[in-house]
Amino acid sequence: MKKAAIYARVSSTGDRQDTARQVEDLTAYASRNDITVEKVFTEKASGAKTRTERPVLNECLVYCVSQKIDILLLSELSRLGRNMVDVLTNINFAKESHLNIYFQKEALSIFTPDGKPHPFLTILTAVLSAAAEMERENIYYRLKSGLDKYRRDGGKMGRTGYRKSKAEYERDYPEVFKELRRKDRESYDRIARLCNVAKVTVITCARLEGLTKDQQTPKPSPNQKR
Repeated sequence: MKKAAIYARVSSTGDRQDTARQVEDLTAYASRNDITVEKVFTEKASGAKTRTERPVLNECLVYCVSQKIDILLLSELSRLGRNMVDVLTNINFAKESHLNIYFQKEALSIFTPDGKPHPFLTILTAVLSAAAEMERENIYYRLKSGLDKYRRDGGKMGRTGYRKSKAEYERDYPEVFKELRRKDRESYDRIARLCNVAKVTVITCARLEGLTKDQQTPKPSPNQKR
């Protein structure tokens, strides 16, 4: 007899829905077709969540592959993902892993009884691929449109967040400021080496001190005493 696993999911995380009906219907299907159900996975998770946000689905797929389960039983295609991109990704994962999946509502499986890809599912996968690409393009378009509007309205892109004050830099790099304030100030490169800090730190401290790079004095001669 073939070995099977059942994955049942409902969108509500409350008590309005449960997975009992899905499990009962899929168990009955397995019994009619001489299939042994090895394990049942149930999950209450929003259909808006991705596979990585649905740990039970992840666990189920890994279990089926590692335990060489012949077929995974689902109530319908939509149980496999939140959108066409997710459904297609999981179908491709199953095909590459030689895991058959049966969708009861659609009366469709990934592989035929002789192990060949189901011809109708191949057509459906092509349709899903086209739809998924359209979905990705729509997401990109909406994101770009939103960013363009944000910029038109005066918004600025880039990293934002906390910046250290001059007092904090003086506290953290007193030697750097001491060198910058010398009359015979060294080059930024030499100050960085003397104080064992990155050159960018010296440049930042100099900017906070009100100096610019062209205000550096030439390096003192080797015989010059400091």
